[in-house]
Parts: sequence; C-alpha cells; structure tokens
Amino acid sequence: MIQRTNRARFASALGAGALVAFSLPPWGWWPLAFLGIAIFARLTALTDHSRRTQFLLGTTFAFGWFAPGMCWMWFLTPPGYVIAVLLFAAFHGLASVIGSRSMYPLVALPLAHTLAETFRFSFPFGGVPLASLAISQSASPLVGIVRIGGPLLLTFCVMQIGFALSQLVVAPKRRHLASFVVLVALLIGIGSFAPRGTDTGETRVIAAVQGGGPQGTLAINTNPRDVVERHLAATRTISNTNLDMVIWPENVIDVDDFYDSTERVEVAEQAARLNAPFVVGITEDMNAQYFTNAQVVVNVDGTLGDRYDKVRRVPFGEFVPLRGLLETLGAPVDRIPRDALAGSDIAQLRVADTTVGVVISWEVFFSGRANEGVEAGGSVLVNPTNGSSYTGTILQTQQIASSRLRAIENGRWLVQVSPTGFSAFISPTGHVYDRTGVSEQKVLQREIPLRSGRTLYSNLGDLPFIVAMVATLGSLVFIARKRQRFN
Repeated sequence: MIQRTNRARFASALGAGALVAFSLPPWGWWPLAFLGIAIFARLTALTDHSRRTQFLLGTTFAFGWFAPGMCWMWFLTPPGYVIAVLLFAAFHGLASVIGSRSMYPLVALPLAHTLAETFRFSFPFGGVPLASLAISQSASPLVGIVRIGGPLLLTFCVMQIGFALSQLVVAPKRRHLASFVVLVALLIGIGSFAPRGTDTGETRVIAAVQGGGPQGTLAINTNPRDVVERHLAATRTISNTNLDMVIWPENVIDVDDFYDSTERVEVAEQAARLNAPFVVGITEDMNAQYFTNAQVVVNVDGTLGDRYDKVRRVPFGEFVPLRGLLETLGAPVDRIPRDALAGSDIAQLRVADTTVGVVISWEVFFSGRANEGVEAGGSVLVNPTNGSSYTGTILQTQQIASSRLRAIENGRWLVQVSPTGFSAFISPTGHVYDRTGVSEQKVLQREIPLRSGRTLYSNLGDLPFIVAMVATLGSLVFIARKRQRFN
C-alpha cells in the first residue's frame, strides 16, 4: 500500500512538472506554471521528510518540467540532453531536501528552488538558462516584476504564488484567499509602476533582414555562400533610402578573413546604395582549432567600424567542453569540429551616431549581457541570432520570450533577427511586432524610439537578490536545526 502511494505521488510530481513545461513557449499556457507548482507543493507537504524521498520527489517534478522544455538540446547532442535534464532535475531534488528541512517551508522551498534555478543558469559550462519560469511568464501580468529584480525575482514570485496557492486547497478560508489576492495584485502593481526608462525624443529607422531557408541544418553540411545569397536577395528588395541601419543575423557570412572577402564588398555596395551602415554577423576561421563569431559594422563607405565578438558560447553547439576526454571515450564530437573563441568586449556597438547594446543569439538568455550593453549607453538592443540548426520552434519561441524579458528589464526596444526565424521588433513593454514565420524570406522595417534611463534591475543586477535569498534560506535552515537540537 505504501509503495503504491509513493508511486502515485511520483507520478503526480511528474505530471506537475509537465504542467510547468506546458506553461513555456511554444505552448505558452502560462497559468499552468502556478498549477503545476501548487500540486508539487501539496505533494511535498504530504510526503515524509526523509532526505531520499524529498530528493526523488523534487527530481521527478523537475524532470517532468525540463524533459519537454529542453528537448531542443537533442539536436545539439542527444547524450548531453539526457545528462543536462537529469543534472538540472537533481538540482531541484537538492532544493527539496534543503527547503523541506527548514523553518517555514512555505517560504523556504520557493527560495531553495529559485536558487536551484540560479545555479543552473551558470553551471556547468556557463549554464543553460532556458525552460525557465521567467520565460514561461513573458506574456503574463506578472512580467513587469523583471524591471525590479530580473528573472530571478520573477522566478521566486512564481514559485511563491504556486506554494501559496497550494495552501488555499488545504484551508480555503476567506482570509487566506484575500491574502493571496492581495499578494498577486501587489506584485502586478509594483511591476507595472516600476521605473522603465524614457524616450529621448530621437528615433531610428531600422531594417532587419531574414534571408529564409531550411531549418535543421548544420554548418558542416551547408554551403555558406547559399546563406549569403539569400540575405543579399532579400536586401536588394529594400528601396527605402531613409534607413539608419540594416541588421543581418548571426554568422550569415562564413569566411577566412571578412575584410578581404567578396562578401564585404557586396555588403558595402548595399550600404552605399541604401546610404545606411550594416551590422552583419560573421564567422572567421582562425586555425584548425578555433573560429570567431562576431557582429561587425560595415560603414557606408565600405570601411569596417565597431566589432563585438560573442562572449557567451553555446556548450556542445559552439564549443565542446572536455573535448579531449570525450574524444578518448569515443563520443561523436565531429559535429562541432572547432570551438568558437570567446570574446571579452563590452556588449555594445557604435553604429554611425547610435550606440546599441548587442547580445548575439544565446546571449539573450543571460540577462546580464543585455544589461551590460545598456549600462554602456545602449539606447536600443539588438539580438542577431541563428536558430537554423534546430527543428521545430521550441528554442525559437523561447528566444522570443527571452527577448521580451530583456526589453522589459532594460526599458529598451529590442530587434531580434534570424536567418530562418523568428525575427521581430519588441517594445520596452514586451509587445512583439512584425514577427516573421519560420523559413520565410522577409525584411522588417520600423521606426523605433531611442531610450535612456535605467530600470531598478538594470541598476542593481542579480547579486543583491542572490545574496538576500541565500541569507534568508540559510537563516531558515539554521533556525530549524537549532530548534531540533533543543527539542
């Protein structure tokens, strides 16, 4: 009977995690995150406090969440996908152990699980901040919270609301319901009225070029010239000569040396024709081991301006961690024959008379990269990306959601541009305009306001919230152990 009960609880935990997964894009049913967490919270309260049981319950819940939400990783590395899902799920298993053995688990557990998310955002190999609760809420009324505390505070609030919701099932009293409604309303209100930056009174007309083409392709199986031709063809359809800049996606030009390449001459011709500088994504071959991934400004006269080399690289996508060991073990690392060399520049570019914050592809999932560009004076954000290696739209829709978060967090317009989708303009309130379809060839053009000023989150960053959460959870654990000692 006990074994049957445990099996039912673990099955329920798996289902609760799946509800959280379906709150994520591309499904996007954001209220399911609260329901899934509430079910998990109730299961945690009903389960014995043995470390093993709590660990397995938390791990099972997170597995149900991450297995669907991170399945885009399968297209990079199937073994890495399995390992990542199990590892990140185990982080939440540990969080369940710590939170359930603390004082006031109704608060301690949301804190512990938020810190588990904080940990996976940076470890291992730089972290994987996708399939997150913050991404699930990019279209919800709570999203304004990121102006105050970024994705971590929003994650904690979602967790806390879910755990509070579980208490309404146990004790559905009016005062509990009233407290819950007040909590949610307060969070929405604070996010809505938090500082969000201001328009400078200046605008820029920007064109974003999506060349189109098939998805599910790898660089080693693609003729790089085909990608260039598609983007040149799309660019030649532009007749507006009042543009302030034209943006091409990440690494659409793959050459040994961009300056001496035919591609630079072709881009320069279009820059002269449109009388607008281009921001183009290039990869350059360094040697048999390394390549660079950068966005480069091509000025109207054909000279090269600012350059930004990508700092945050995709593990098993742009570099292979522990390559030597994996090769020794016979792992298939030939899909990524060379590693991208990480840049070290500040995330901004000067394009004519405009400073833009730039986050290349994967970097948009890391809130600190976009914030660095705004801190350096960026009045607009750009996210040139390349999702053509992936089949389906799980990664691409989560990237649009992340771009919405970065725009709201920093109070800036954001331009996302991809060779095969999705490309879009995103406002400082998170509204998405002109989103393209997958594989569509299209040029987006929009006049957007330049903005200045900083949000609270842009000024504070993540560290104060991490310190506060660690200190609070540590205190709750310490008090619980002290009480046990005296009982």
